[in-house]
Amino acid sequence: MAKFFSSIEDEHRAFIEKQHVFFVASAPPAGRVNVSPKGMNAFRVLGPNRVGYLDVTGSGNETSAHMEASPDHRLTIMFCAFDGLPLILRLYGQGAIHRLGTKAYEELLPNFTPIFGARQIVTMQVQSLQTTCGYAVPLMDWREDRPNLVRWSENKGEDGLVEYRQKNNVTSIDGLPTGWAAD
Repeated sequence: MAKFFSSIEDEHRAFIEKQHVFFVASAPPAGRVNVSPKGMNAFRVLGPNRVGYLDVTGSGNETSAHMEASPDHRLTIMFCAFDGLPLILRLYGQGAIHRLGTKAYEELLPNFTPIFGARQIVTMQVQSLQTTCGYAVPLMDWREDRPNLVRWSENKGEDGLVEYRQKNNVTSIDGLPTGWAAD
């Protein structure tokens, strides 16, 4: 049975901290809904109603575009137990983007383990949390994080990442601005 909570309790935090994968869902007022898998030990509980994750440069930047386009900044983050007892935990709330080089980014960064290629920190003000059974989620074993994205970022270097973001992260797949200005 689904249960709703108004904040992140100790047992929720413990569950979140054990997970190696989480999923972020966002949507603009019109256009595609985006769901992105994330990992790399990038997620943090910042308080009973605030969470965030360090977002690394990738092929797109849909979450940022959706936060720019959406007046209510809707965001959903989901965790699934792939081992141990079954559980799905969803966080519902309003997201915000804190871009590399901003004061807010620098203030939040000490909460995270640095990852080369990080471009922004996404935070969420959690309005509610839902847990459900997770009985249909398969059991899987985690081996390790993939090194590919960090290796790709390191090969690009800082200047190459700036160039890549300006070419590939300025608009969403629906043509919405992401807040990253093209120089």
